[in-house]
Amino acid sequence: MKVLSVNAGSSSLKFQLYEMPEEKVLISGLMERIGVGDSFYTIKVNGEKIKKEKVLNNHEEAFETLVQELKDNGVVESLDEIKGIGHRVVQGGDYFDKSVVIDDEVLSKIDEMSLLAPLHNPAAIVGIKAAKDVFSGAIQTAVFDTAFHQTMPKENYLYALPMSWYTDYKVRRYGMHGTSHKFVSQRMNQILGKENTKLIVCHIGNGASISAVVNGKCLNTSMGLTPNAGLIMGTRCGDIDASIIPYIMEKTGMSAKDIDNVINKESGLLAISRKSSDSRDIENGIAQGDENCILAQKMYVRRIVDYIAKYYVEMKGCDAICFTAGIGEKAIDTRRDIINELGVLGIYLDEEANNVKSEERMISTDDSKVQCWIIPTDEELMIARDTLALIK
Repeated sequence: MKVLSVNAGSSSLKFQLYEMPEEKVLISGLMERIGVGDSFYTIKVNGEKIKKEKVLNNHEEAFETLVQELKDNGVVESLDEIKGIGHRVVQGGDYFDKSVVIDDEVLSKIDEMSLLAPLHNPAAIVGIKAAKDVFSGAIQTAVFDTAFHQTMPKENYLYALPMSWYTDYKVRRYGMHGTSHKFVSQRMNQILGKENTKLIVCHIGNGASISAVVNGKCLNTSMGLTPNAGLIMGTRCGDIDASIIPYIMEKTGMSAKDIDNVINKESGLLAISRKSSDSRDIENGIAQGDENCILAQKMYVRRIVDYIAKYYVEMKGCDAICFTAGIGEKAIDTRRDIINELGVLGIYLDEEANNVKSEERMISTDDSKVQCWIIPTDEELMIARDTLALIK
């Protein structure tokens, strides 16, 4: 059975087609600059990566181009072969604690939650509608970034704010990257050979979050109402004293929108390093003795270690700490710096094992009290798995 995983952005479309349940990737690709001019796309099929320039005025044209590529590359003979299309949706609020088949009510709820994900949810709706037009015979599913975190207890997802803000305006902790946290925690349980586990999953990339997962369910997570909570990220500030915002507004005359732009797009590693939001540039700066890059790395690592320690205590122990996403999988020095701060918990780095990128392996020493692993994430595969389960 063929299942298509889709991640639609406001001007992009990322896709991966699987043969399920074998989980074999048949074709993958990314279409960029949809509707904004100079659009192009790259596809990978049969081990070959191809880039093409093409005018893509909207997501429907992007899906039509996708269909043409499927046929031209002999991936499908008929669209009827594709039985399901799974869509990544960032914000499902507290309406959805699992992936669902999309109907009009689901679309309405996704639209309602657009206020909390103004860049992502509207794009997902556009992608869903375009896919329905082009793949009319396929079952469409929504896989929510927030769903995995819906198992958090009330004491972890509520803020100490007027209760009416929660009941009337849905102000609470939702968390993000749930599809990745779910995939990694399931894979770690497979490796450990048991389900009754206590895991700390560190999804650290340009956007980053950490979750505490007990027996396969999320107990706590670092992101909040929006992705700008918890860890320091590429351009996001993470946790700050909320009173900074009205203080700076009064001092500078900046608007709420101005402040929101700064804390989301001009802060984090970019602000502290004064150089870049990319961890690779930070590492290069450190190698050259750049004091700002050294400071940025120290702050970045400190925040991650703080959350690992917090969740270790909250879970009353831990079976494994998992590193995933762009930095977690590839940044050798960052993993080293984090684990070297955890010696007080009896966790020690295996330097040789850690000297890899994007390879699943244990990177702590055999005598460590908690195992540390690199677990490459695969959100597209998780979407395909959930979609297959809903079709069945």
